[in-house]
Amino acid sequence: MNNSYTELVKQTFKFPQEDFNIKDDYLQYNNVDIKALIDKYGTPLKLTYLPKIGMQINKAKKMFANAIKKHKYEGKYFYCYCTKSSHFSFIVEEALENQVHLETSYAYDIEIINKLYESKKIDKKIFIICNGFKQKNYTSRIARLINTGFENVIPVLDNKDELKAYKKSVRVPFKVGIRVAAEEEPTFPFYTSRLGIRARDILEFYVDEIEGNEHRFQLKMLHIFLNKGIKDDIYYWSELNKIINLYCQLKKIC
Repeated sequence: MNNSYTELVKQTFKFPQEDFNIKDDYLQYNNVDIKALIDKYGTPLKLTYLPKIGMQINKAKKMFANAIKKHKYEGKYFYCYCTKSSHFSFIVEEALENQVHLETSYAYDIEIINKLYESKKIDKKIFIICNGFKQKNYTSRIARLINTGFENVIPVLDNKDELKAYKKSVRVPFKVGIRVAAEEEPTFPFYTSRLGIRARDILEFYVDEIEGNEHRFQLKMLHIFLNKGIKDDIYYWSELNKIINLYCQLKKIC
């Protein structure tokens, strides 16, 4: 059995990979000379190829547009850039050049939203999806965004108590989402289903806490996060089927 690093790389990655090529025995990335950058800046080195951001965003948009057309779906697709993937201004601003919306994960992400608005990179109609576990400093900043006129801020409720914070502090009608707690795959080493509301509790939560209060807040999103991403296995399809059924049940009464 060969346990060399070379064998590990061969088993983990498929070659040749898109965007990489070899010239004069040195690695290039999208025709950028990596060796020249190393000679100038040293290592370790991290680089961002900005055109790739727009390429990937538009690739996703095209895939959804094709699927929407094929299945005659009446809804719309909104691409939201998640600020936690990179907070660098040149990356966030490059994403915004491709007509995207934004997703936050932490309290300090809200300050990024404020700075982008101050610099006229976004307006108050942009969708801002507020995900993640939220302590008071996060919920208060979300409330402040809504109160100052951001029309499409959607805090995604991570637990049943979170709604109370917005009921106390938000002074105008607002939108909310609900995160569904995913059932972890039995072999998965990390336990994250503590994040979100259990699927079997969501209908009751909607009826008890949201229905009848639509003049103050409305449910606009059902959210689920699967650690393994999109994968063709029983776990993925069973979780997806579960949330689609839940969505259909909610849609009838929401």
